Amino acid sequence: MSDLVTVVPPDAARARPSDPPRRPGRRFVPAKVLNYALLGLVIVLYLYPLVFLVNTALKSNSEFFSNPTGLAKAPHLSNFATAWRQGNFAAYLLNSVLYTFVAAGLGTLISLMVAFPVARGYLKHNRLWYALFVSMLFLPNTLVTVFQLALRMHLYDTRLGYVLIMASGIGVGPLLITGYLKSIPRELDEAAALDGVGYLRYLFGFLPPLIKPVLATVFVLQAIGVWNDIILATILLPDQAKSPVTLGLFAFKGTYVSQWSLLSAATIIVAAPLLLVYVFLQRYLVASAVGGAVKG
Repeated sequence: MSDLVTVVPPDAARARPSDPPRRPGRRFVPAKVLNYALLGLVIVLYLYPLVFLVNTALKSNSEFFSNPTGLAKAPHLSNFATAWRQGNFAAYLLNSVLYTFVAAGLGTLISLMVAFPVARGYLKHNRLWYALFVSMLFLPNTLVTVFQLALRMHLYDTRLGYVLIMASGIGVGPLLITGYLKSIPRELDEAAALDGVGYLRYLFGFLPPLIKPVLATVFVLQAIGVWNDIILATILLPDQAKSPVTLGLFAFKGTYVSQWSLLSAATIIVAAPLLLVYVFLQRYLVASAVGGAVKG
């Protein structure tokens, strides 16, 4: 019996092109799901108090006591007008604007004057200065000492005394400016010195346009602290004619019962100017964070 020989045609003998590799299906990544879950939790934790505040401001006082967490059935927009009149915010608003702009401006200048020589190494023991800047963030507010200081310097119950005390709380300002100044080349300092530019002229005339983002950031952080202050204003400004806008919130708190709907509306009124400032200066805040972190 003869063996069978199979003849393969030339075309068939060619190697078949390999099949394209299959794209692996999307695999379940627990870490990514966990990250999204944590992000959603953080968003809820931040948004829920704001939503609850707005919802309470749109309710009547009786509706709030009957159903505190439920949605407002008939929004009472008149609560904002009533809160504006009852809290006397028209008289307090100008005081807060004056305190905020002057104190935040002075605090920003102080932060710049403190941070520049440290960032450039003009002072010895830079690490010690950095440690001092950081330790300032954790120091408690010495109310008794501040009160005695204002009283003995005859600055008690004066706008000047309150502004100076609020401006002295520079907080994180020197740290932010020190980190951002590292992105500014030192050759600019030397070139300005060769052109006869003095130290103060360079510090307040040439340097601020180059570091506008971080200065805006420090100013906003200072402004938030001054605008939201209620403890020092209560202690240092007993005269109601000099009170800031935050003290108007006391008008809605009674001995036995509080007007929670009007208090929520008043809180939104007090916080609204800061939100507007943040919207207009947001690009400077982002530029400061990127410039200080990447370039520094």
